[in-house]
Amino acid sequence: MDELPGALGTSASLALRMGQTVFSSASLLLMCVDVDFYSYTSFCYLVTVMGLVIPWSLTLLAVDAFSVFIRRLPRQPRIVLVVIVGDLVLSFLLLAAASSSASVTDILRDAGRSYCPPKLCGRYQLSAAMAFLSWSLTVSASLFNLWILPSL
Repeated sequence: MDELPGALGTSASLALRMGQTVFSSASLLLMCVDVDFYSYTSFCYLVTVMGLVIPWSLTLLAVDAFSVFIRRLPRQPRIVLVVIVGDLVLSFLLLAAASSSASVTDILRDAGRSYCPPKLCGRYQLSAAMAFLSWSLTVSASLFNLWILPSL
């Protein structure tokens, strides 16, 4: 039970954090390619949440890389608890941002070309999809760490 795949400090956790960082960065870049996203609150919310998720994921990616490649860090219950709470809070924010962006994009697409050109709506949809993928990796990392918490 001590070496649960996906728990903090394992190579599976490193892969989860790398995926979170890649998908979050892709979502942010796709949203920020055009400056029209400022017109809609849900798109601004997605950009704000990605601004929180990317540094969090990069920090934990560095911790996991250090733990996997250089030397294994001891797991302390308080640190693991902070990571779990941080992941859970960010996963709720990320799910809300991805859902609202997908909803607004769908409404804009149904409203017609005057509100959202097809190329721009496609970018917004892809950004929301990347946010959903980032959310799934964040919540799975949180659940893996939650699973290992009682054994510490």
